[in-house]
Amino acid sequence: MMERMVAEIKLSKYYAIILDCTPDLSHLEQMSVVIRTVKLEETPEIKEHFLGFLVAPESTGLGLSDLILSRLEELNIPFSDCRGQSYDNGANMKGKNKGVQARLLVKNPRALYVPCGAHTLNLVVADAAKNSIDATSFFGNVQKIYTLFSAAPQRWAILKQHVTITVKSWSETRWESRVNSIIPLRYQASGIRDALLEAREKATDAITKIEAQSLAEEVGSFRFQICTVVWHDVLSKINTVSKLLQSSTMQLDVAVNLLESTKSHLLSYRNDGFAAAQASAKDACEEMHVETVLKEKRLRSTKTHFTYEAPDEPVRDALKRLETTFFNVVVDSAIASLDDRFETLGQVKSKFGVLQNFPTLDDEALEKQCEELENTLRSGEEADIDGRELAMEIRNLPQLPTNRMTAFELLDFVHKKELTELYPNLWISLRIACTLPVTVASAERSFSKLKLIKTYLRSSMAQDRLTGLAIISINHEVGRQVSCDDVIDDFAARKSRRHRF
Repeated sequence: MMERMVAEIKLSKYYAIILDCTPDLSHLEQMSVVIRTVKLEETPEIKEHFLGFLVAPESTGLGLSDLILSRLEELNIPFSDCRGQSYDNGANMKGKNKGVQARLLVKNPRALYVPCGAHTLNLVVADAAKNSIDATSFFGNVQKIYTLFSAAPQRWAILKQHVTITVKSWSETRWESRVNSIIPLRYQASGIRDALLEAREKATDAITKIEAQSLAEEVGSFRFQICTVVWHDVLSKINTVSKLLQSSTMQLDVAVNLLESTKSHLLSYRNDGFAAAQASAKDACEEMHVETVLKEKRLRSTKTHFTYEAPDEPVRDALKRLETTFFNVVVDSAIASLDDRFETLGQVKSKFGVLQNFPTLDDEALEKQCEELENTLRSGEEADIDGRELAMEIRNLPQLPTNRMTAFELLDFVHKKELTELYPNLWISLRIACTLPVTVASAERSFSKLKLIKTYLRSSMAQDRLTGLAIISINHEVGRQVSCDDVIDDFAARKSRRHRF
C-alpha cells in the first residue's frame, strides 16, 4: 500500500504536507503525517494520503522538522516538490523563527505555510469570550446545568421527561462545539427550567436544592436568555463554516471566501443582532411565564441578574449595559480576531489571486500579478512558471462557462478541454493552488483511529504495526486495490522453510 501511495504522490509531482501531534496511550508523542496532492487521471481530484505515525522524541521545531524530512527521504519523496505546509497554531509549529514552518521554508521557500483554518476559527471565538465576563460566566452556568443533571440518573430521568434534546457538555478547546450545549437552552428553555424546579423539589440534600433553584432562576432571567440567543447565533454561523473548512477537498480560495462571508455576517449582526436577540429572549421568557422582567423598570431594579451594578457606572440602563459589556465586546472581538488571525491565509490567497480575478484585470495589472506569482514559486534560479507566458496564456483562454470560477473548477475545465499542453503555466499554477491545504483536520481524524487501534490491551504494540494498521484503516480505498492472493503469496514466501524434509 505504501508503494502505491508514494507512486501516486510522485506522479502528481507537487504536494503539501499536513502534520499534527498527540500523545498516545503509552505516553509517546505521535506525529501524524498526511500528504495532499492533486491526482491527475481521468479527472482531477484532490487527495490526502495518510503516511503513518512517527514517534517524536522532541516536540521542538527542530526535532519535528528533522523528523518529517527524514521520513520523506526514506520514502524517496523529494522535498523540493513540496509547495505547501499546514499545522495548528502551536508555537513549535508556526513560530516565525524556530517553528517547523520557518525551518522548512529555509530549505524550500516554495513550501508556503498555511495555518489551520478550523483551529484558527476556534481561537477567534475563544478571543471573543475571554474579553467579556458575562460570556465566560454564561458558559459556566451552562456547564453547571449539565453537571447537575448528569450527576444522578434520577435527575437525568427528570430532564428527559421535560425535554426532547438533552443538555450536553462542551469541549474546552473546540469552541464551535459549544453550540450543541446551547441548542437545548435556546429552544427548550422552559422544559429545562421545569426540570430544574422538579429536581429541586425531589432533591434530598440542601446543596442540590440551592443549586437547582439558582440555576432555574438564571435560566428564567431575561439576561440569560439574551446571552443564549446571541451565542447561539454566533456559534451556529461559525460552526457551519468550521465544518466546511474541515473538508479534505477544501480549497484556499473557497476558504477565504467563506471567512469573508463570516466577517460580513458578523458586521451585519453587529448592527441589528442585539435587538433581534431581545425579541427572541422575550418570547422565551413569556413561554416560561416570567412576568415584568421585560419591562425597563424591572431591568433597572433587578441587580441579581447582572454582573455590573456599580452606582457610579456611566451606563445605568441594564439592557444598554448588557449590550455594551457583552454583545459589543463579543462581536467586535470576533471581527477583530478574524482580521488578525487570518492575515497569513489572506496573504497566501492573494499570491494566487490572479487565477480567480483575471477577468477584471487590465493588461498591466495582469502581467504584474503573474510576475508576483512567478516570484512566489521561485527558488534561486529555478521557477515553476514563467510569469509573462502565464499572462499570455490567460489572455488567450477560450470562453469560460462563468467568470467566477474557483481554482479547482478552472483546473477541471482545462483538463476536460484537453488544454493542458497549450496552457502549461496555467496548468501548473492551478495544480499548486489546489494542492495548498487549509486545515489539519485529516491529521486530527487519524488520531481517532490511533485511539481505536492502540488500546489498553495493545499498549505494547510496535510502531511499525501501529502505522501499518492505521494506513490500512485510513487509506481504505487503496487497501481495496491490494490483491489478497498477492499478500498471501508474499507472506508464504517469507515464512517458507529453507529446507524441505
